[in-house]
Amino acid sequence: ITADSNSKVYDGTALTDSGYSITAGTLAPGDTLDSVTVTGSQTDVGSSPNVPSAAVIKDGTVDVTANYDITYVNGTLTVTKTALEITADSNSKVYDGTALTDSGYSITAGTLAPGDTLDSVTVTGSQTDVGSSPNVPSAAVIKDGTVDVTDNYDITYVNGTLTVTKRAL
Repeated sequence: ITADSNSKVYDGTALTDSGYSITAGTLAPGDTLDSVTVTGSQTDVGSSPNVPSAAVIKDGTVDVTANYDITYVNGTLTVTKTALEITADSNSKVYDGTALTDSGYSITAGTLAPGDTLDSVTVTGSQTDVGSSPNVPSAAVIKDGTVDVTDNYDITYVNGTLTVTKRAL
């Protein structure tokens, strides 16, 4: 008896699968596989076993499980990373001799799992003279309460642009 395998993209909820099948051998005529207990759960990115046990085989209403030599085979539950895109803000100003910076950012593609929050993102960029330069996001931290769940996300960063234009004189 083999437990089902299953996979999904991370969404903050547990992946479980109670399915199973007979993958080798056959039941005697009139016997039925009444139930199998399957236990396994995977919430964060990674894999874990989906474990079948405690099969009950019946002939009508009579338990005939003792007549079978049952081998159990684990399935696998796999959770993969969910895609998330974070873009640094763009900004511009007229030249005034001071540096233009902008620490803003936003999620521009994908969504956070329910309960997860974007705790912080480092944004570095500075433009003092006339011209443009990238405003670079990095090092996002995503939390579920106080637990860091950043590793459950495949994060793509998109630069913003900081632009200083000429001052009229």
